[in-house]
Amino acid sequence: MKEKDKRSSDNTVLKKTLLRYKEEANEDRLPQQAYIIIQKAILNLQLQPNESFLEREIIEMLEMSRTPVREALIRLEMDRWIRLIPRKGFSVEPIIKENIEQICQIAEALDGVAAELATLNIDEEHLEILDALIASQENHLNENNLKAYLDVDNQFHNLIVEYSQNERLKNIMDSHSDQLYRARLFTINERKLPVRSIKEHRAIVAAMRAQDSKAAQLLMHSHRHRGGQEILGIIESKPTNKMKK
Repeated sequence: MKEKDKRSSDNTVLKKTLLRYKEEANEDRLPQQAYIIIQKAILNLQLQPNESFLEREIIEMLEMSRTPVREALIRLEMDRWIRLIPRKGFSVEPIIKENIEQICQIAEALDGVAAELATLNIDEEHLEILDALIASQENHLNENNLKAYLDVDNQFHNLIVEYSQNERLKNIMDSHSDQLYRARLFTINERKLPVRSIKEHRAIVAAMRAQDSKAAQLLMHSHRHRGGQEILGIIESKPTNKMKK
């Protein structure tokens, strides 16, 4: 297939995805709607690291006017999801080891604190919700549906942060969790099957059920550290994700 024809085909597929996200977006303000849609495409790797695109292409795909799309792109650049390339349009930020390493360090520390605090606040109803998520992860793993597994894994960790009842901690984690999710999705097919992660999740919930907050903290910290090291090793080995000049 010629390069021009391939680009046209890829844009057709991307447009369908963006319009589906547009239907799902629960947001009336057009700049915010455009931001959510484009960010979701970056998160889910429909817009790949280092992939370039033009403003007019996104305007056409989203079927919006220029002003809200331009506002969304400016915000996405400020939030380090994309880069402006003078006279060439925009490029999706690469997944760089140094950046993800810093995010993993934050996740290790704060997810551990979240698990400790959640243990002090959690009741049996919420513990059963976490149990159900682990069971769902196991089902997705048995079906080899790694994307669904990862989505439920994200829910598991986000709920523990929510159960910590610490809004400042939650705000910090929210600002980094999407970037970590993208890195995990980017590497998921090259990692070992996450059977060990499910065992670690069960151990964390068991410590929380036993009201052993320190054990929950240590188990979560160790869990995040091990997963982070796997991700970083794969990112470092991917030549396709190097920063383009």
